[in-house]
Amino acid sequence: MSTTRSARNPADLVIERQIDDVLPELVWAAWTEPEHVARWFAPRPYSTTECEIDLRPGGVFRTVMRSPGGDRSEVVGCYLDVRPHHALTWTTALAPGFRPRPAGDPDSVGPPRFTATISLAPGGRGTRYEAVVMHATEAGAAAHRELGFDGGWNTALDQLIAVARELRAAGA
Repeated sequence: MSTTRSARNPADLVIERQIDDVLPELVWAAWTEPEHVARWFAPRPYSTTECEIDLRPGGVFRTVMRSPGGDRSEVVGCYLDVRPHHALTWTTALAPGFRPRPAGDPDSVGPPRFTATISLAPGGRGTRYEAVVMHATEAGAAAHRELGFDGGWNTALDQLIAVARELRAAGA
């Protein structure tokens, strides 16, 4: 079961879920290997057509998504913290290499800039999963929610779980 809850900080959006029958190592693989991310990152009927990952602080996290109508949306971020099988933090507020984005640099189509921390911990028969998506302002969080954060991130998480279960079945 998924829970989208309000965070202590009103500029944050949070998703918590217990993922049964999938260990953190497989959820981690689904989040960090481009061939897996491309299978789940965009909530269907959208698709992820490109994924680039340099899994280290300062490394790139880049995706390109396509809408059913063919519109392209590129999101480029920078990893801030990488703790294998435990936590992954990335931001769209910085370019790779921790480079500040120029003041006039437009955001890609989609939500305002944010920083996301994905936390994984063994729990129950699987993984306790938490995504905290931090925005600079309450208005930024509200805009992200209005663009479909709750449904989009939860649908993508359902897709991630399916990929992780396939990895488990394949003996990964």
